[in-house]
Amino acid sequence: MVGVIAIIVSLGLLMYLAYRGITVLVLAPILALGAAFVAGGADAHVMATYTETFMKAFANYCKSYFPVFLLGAIFGKLMDDSGSAKAISHAIAKKLGGDKAILAVILACGILTFGGVSLFVVAFAVFPIAMQLFKEADIPKRLIPGSIAAGAFTFTMTALPGTPQIQNAIPMPFFGTDAYAAPVLGIIAAICMFAGAVVWLNFRVKKAKAAGEGYGNHPNEKIVEIDEKNLPSLGLALLPIILVLVINFIFSKFVFVASRYNGDYLKDYGTKLATVSGTWSLVIALVISIVITILLNLKNLKNPKESVNQGAIGSLLAVVNVSSEVGYGNVIQSLAAFTIVKEALLGISSNPIISEAVSVNVLAGITGSASGGMSIALGVLGKTYLEAAVQQGINPEVLHRIAALASGGFDSLPHNGAVITLLSICGLTHKDSYADVGMCSVVIPVCTLVLIVILATFGVV
Repeated sequence: MVGVIAIIVSLGLLMYLAYRGITVLVLAPILALGAAFVAGGADAHVMATYTETFMKAFANYCKSYFPVFLLGAIFGKLMDDSGSAKAISHAIAKKLGGDKAILAVILACGILTFGGVSLFVVAFAVFPIAMQLFKEADIPKRLIPGSIAAGAFTFTMTALPGTPQIQNAIPMPFFGTDAYAAPVLGIIAAICMFAGAVVWLNFRVKKAKAAGEGYGNHPNEKIVEIDEKNLPSLGLALLPIILVLVINFIFSKFVFVASRYNGDYLKDYGTKLATVSGTWSLVIALVISIVITILLNLKNLKNPKESVNQGAIGSLLAVVNVSSEVGYGNVIQSLAAFTIVKEALLGISSNPIISEAVSVNVLAGITGSASGGMSIALGVLGKTYLEAAVQQGINPEVLHRIAALASGGFDSLPHNGAVITLLSICGLTHKDSYADVGMCSVVIPVCTLVLIVILATFGVV
C-alpha cells in the first residue's frame, strides 16, 4: 500500500510542479527516484534505478524518435523563416475574409500542422494574421487562442491519417502500423473535432456580439503588417507540405512493405520491418521535403544554414523532455506496487480499446503532454494491449488511432506547456481564454474519442 501511495503522490507532484513552471528535466528523475526509494525502502537501489532503468528508457526513446523530432523541427523552422507558413495563412485569410475569421484561423493552423509544421511554429505564424482578422471583424481577441488550439492541437495532431505530427508516429513501432492507420476512424474523428470547434467558437462569437463585446482594447498590442511581396506564392508554400504527405504514403504503402522489401536482415538488429517501416517512411519524407523547401526558397531564406541549425537545436528540448517523462514512467513501472496500478488500468475493461483510451488520456493529463503520456502508457502497456487485440481479433491499426486520439484530450489541461505558450504568444491569460481552449482541445476531443471507441468496438477501421 505504501508503494501505491508513493506512486500517486509522485504523479500528483509531477502534475502540480510542472504547472508551477519547474522543468520536467529536473522533476522526472527526482520524483521517479523518490517514489522508488519510498516504495522500496531499504531494498531500493536508487543509483542503479537511475542509470539502468531511467536512463536506459530515456536513451531508447531518443533512439526511436529523435529523427522525427529533429527533422520535424527543422522543417517547421524552414517553413517559418521562408515565409511559407505566413503565405498559407495569409492566403486562406484573404480568401475567406474577416467575416469567416474563425474558420480561416482553424483551416490555416490545420493545413500547417497536417503538413508537418510544429504546433509552436504554427501559433507564432498564424497569430499576427488572426489579430488582423479578428480586429477587422470586431471579434473578441480572447477567442484567438481557442481558434488556434482547434486547428493545431486537435484533428491534425491526432486524427487525420498521414499526419506527420509525433503523436501519430509514436504508436507505429508498438503496433507495427504506419501513419495512415485506421483511416475511416481517423477521418470521422477529424470531422467531429473540426465541426465541433467551428460550431462552438461561432456560438461564442454570436454570444459576445449580442452582449455588445467587440475585439477589445489592448494598448500593448502591436499589429504586424504582412508584406505580401516578400512572401512565396501559395503554390510554392504548399508544395513541401504536399510532398511530406505524398512521399510518406508512397514509402509506407508501396516501398517498405513485406511483399516488396526484403527486411530479413533486420533480425540481425533485433527488430523487424513492421516495427521500423513507418518511422523510415516519415524520415525520408521529411528529409526530401526539407531539401525541396530550401531549394524553392533560396531567395526568401536569409540564412538557410542558420534556420537548419536553430530548428535542430530547438528539437533537443522537446525530445529530451518527452524522453525524461518516458524514463519516469519506466521507473514507476518497475516498482512492485505498480502491478496493482496496472491491474486497475487493465481492469477498466477487458476490451483493450477502452482500457487504452482511458490509460493514455489519464497519463497525458497527468504529464501535461500528449506525446509524453502516450509514450509512458504504450511503453508500459502497449505489448499487453497488442496481445489482447490479437486474441480478440482487433486490428492493430485501431489501437494506433485510439492511442493517438486519446493523447489529445486531457493533455491540454491548464498545466500543458503548449497551452501556456499559446496564451503567452497571444498576450492573454488562462482567465481570458482557457474556457474556449479547453472546450476545443479537451472537451470536444474527449467526446469524439468516446464516439470513436464505440465505432471501433463495432469493427470500424
